[in-house]
Amino acid sequence: MKTIAGMLIAAAIFGSGCARSDWIERTLVTVDVTGTWSASVGGAGGANVGGTLWFELEQQGSTVKGDMQYVGLRGFGLPTTARPIEGTVAGDVFRFRQPDGTVEGEMTVSGDEMTGQVWIGSLRPISLRRVDPSARPPR
Repeated sequence: MKTIAGMLIAAAIFGSGCARSDWIERTLVTVDVTGTWSASVGGAGGANVGGTLWFELEQQGSTVKGDMQYVGLRGFGLPTTARPIEGTVAGDVFRFRQPDGTVEGEMTVSGDEMTGQVWIGSLRPISLRRVDPSARPPR
């Protein structure tokens, strides 16, 4: 009976250790997205129409808050005035959305670049680069 009790205790200890590892991996933050980010936005067929998407982000732990703005031609369904976004970072993945749900995305961060997809009426690939804050136009 003592052997069975010992085996159950050992299984509980080792079993909870595995669950804890998965929890740690899901909540580990390995990147910082704080800063100003920009991306050129192309038109139909990938033509660059001179528009720029701007993100101004501040990260505290795994929580990210900031704003997003599109400067350039209208008609992409992007915010032309700075609008809030909120998100989280887990590992090297940044997930974000606007509180009203009109824009959301998932990006993989590598240093001063992040690539992924954003939903703005349809799924679109996007690549952002961290830039000097002085490069951003007035809001």
